[in-house]
Amino acid sequence: MIDEEKDGLNAEETAAAETEAEAAAENAEIPVSEKASEAEEKPEEDPAAALEAKVKALEEAAAADKDKYLRLLAEYDNFRKRSLKERLDASADATAKAALEVISVIDNFERAMAAECSDEGYKKGVEMIYGQFTEVIKKLGVEEIEALGKEFDPNLHNAVSQVEDENFGENTVSQVYQKGYRLGDKVIRCAMVVVANP
Repeated sequence: MIDEEKDGLNAEETAAAETEAEAAAENAEIPVSEKASEAEEKPEEDPAAALEAKVKALEEAAAADKDKYLRLLAEYDNFRKRSLKERLDASADATAKAALEVISVIDNFERAMAAECSDEGYKKGVEMIYGQFTEVIKKLGVEEIEALGKEFDPNLHNAVSQVEDENFGENTVSQVYQKGYRLGDKVIRCAMVVVANP
């Protein structure tokens, strides 16, 4: 019986020794640096700090996206305004060019009306056509530049001669050879004038 107990103890000791030997073998196989890296890989993280870091990263990404969006929106708005201005300028240039052609016809009708004519019906017809042309350019937004009796303005008037005349003030338009026209602020044609007392 004593022998059996010894054998049972020997078996337990043997099993314990084998377990220790296996553990020692495992420890011997894994280098110390790998054990340290395993410890570094699994540090105990604070969940609140991890969430805070994620929130901060997402806020930075959102701020960057918002900045890109605002820049794109401003760029598009500038493009839209520039395109609209270019279209309006092109439209005004086309209108001015067409009006200038009509104005030359109006000049000829004014000369025809100033000429002597014995046929009243013919003269009335010319006046009616002249009226229609002037209405057309008014509808286009073209206005006559007032010149007679006004102070000479080189932006609006083209002086072809100068005279001394007591009836007019200094640097005043005394005679208009050809009417001037403008479309809004744009001068289509300067008035051809005589300047008194320059």
